[in-house]
Formats: sequence, structure tokens, C-alpha cells
Amino acid sequence: MRLTRRDLAGLVVALAVATVCARLGLWQLERLSQRRARNAAVLAARHRPTEAVTSALTADSALSRRLYARGVYDYDHERLWRGRSYQGVPGVALVTPLRLPDGAAVLVDRGWVPSPDAYHVDERAYREADSAVVLGLGMLAPRGRGDVNPARLRDSVPYPLLPFVLQQVPPSTALDRPPPPGLVRWPAPELSDGPHLSYAIQWFSFAVIILAGSVALLRRQGRQ
Repeated sequence: MRLTRRDLAGLVVALAVATVCARLGLWQLERLSQRRARNAAVLAARHRPTEAVTSALTADSALSRRLYARGVYDYDHERLWRGRSYQGVPGVALVTPLRLPDGAAVLVDRGWVPSPDAYHVDERAYREADSAVVLGLGMLAPRGRGDVNPARLRDSVPYPLLPFVLQQVPPSTALDRPPPPGLVRWPAPELSDGPHLSYAIQWFSFAVIILAGSVALLRRQGRQ
């Protein structure tokens, strides 16, 4: 079979595209491996003993760990984490500083409340008792969210803020104080492999289809 320049050019392009698809498939497998490693680290942190929140607790020690904090809420410096949806409903999260006995404070994500525009809400309707005992998970502050980022809020509050956010979890026993009506505690973040494996299979399938199609087309031209 004799190939024309046009055939060779098409074959080169097909091989290049198939190579890119295969590389993207390998990249998705790498991301899958990284995600599984992160999930394993998160699970290990969650199974560690519950840690009391004090001014000495660092972000690395608090990340994904079960935490316990006792203090007094400062509703005057409460912040809204806007644009957060829950089960497809628009809303905001209430992030309130909890002043600790040692003088520091930690931002507590008390949960989600509905808001039609995902921006405005009557914060006073969802206030809880001033004194609180909070059980939750240590989370990093969201990037690009200066209104709920401890590093960006340090100059606007009269006390030192710890460099992480405490996400309050749903009540675990009947003795836990329930939230006000309409305030939903966030469930613990779900750990999954994500779509990386399915994406990898798709990219490898594209590569196989391109290669098989190129071979079939060359054979057909050869018979003609």
C-alpha cells in the first residue's frame, strides 16, 4: 500500500491527537492517586482524638480534625459566606467569631440559611445563645473570600483570630443543643474518588477510537 502525502499528514495528526488523549488519561489517573492520598490523610485526621481549640492550635494541627471549642459568640463581627447552596437551594453560611477563654477567637461556620439572592439574610433571626460549646471539623479558610478569611479579618476585630475555620457539625446526640429553625449545620465533607477514573477511561477510549479509525481508513484506501 502506497500512502500519499495527504494520508501521511492525516496519520500524523491522528497519532498526535491520540497521544494527547492518552496523556490526559494518565493525568486523570495521577489526580485520582493524589485524591485518594488526600482522602486517606483526611480520614486519619478525623480518627484522631478530639482536640480542644486554644490560641496555641495551628492550622496544620486543626485541618480535618475533630475539634472542641467553648466560648462566647461575638455576633457584632459575624460575617456572611455568600453564594453557598444546599441541596440546590441558594443561601449563605453564617460565620461567627467564638471568643475563647484564653482571649483568642476562632471563626465558626455555624451553618447554612436560605437566601433568595444568596447574598442578604436577617442574621438576627438565626442567633443562638451567646455561650456555646461547639463540636466540628477544622477547615482552611476559603481563598478569595476575604469576608470570612481570618488573615483578612485580623485588623477588623479586637482580638487575635486563629488561622482556620471551625465547621460546626450536626448534633450527634439528643443532649446537643439544636440550631434555630432554618439554620442547617453542614454535614461532614464527603470523601470520594471523584470523576477522575471515568474521565481517564473516556480519554483512553478516545485514543483507541482514533487509532482504530485511522487503521481502518488506511486499510480501506489500500483496498481501493
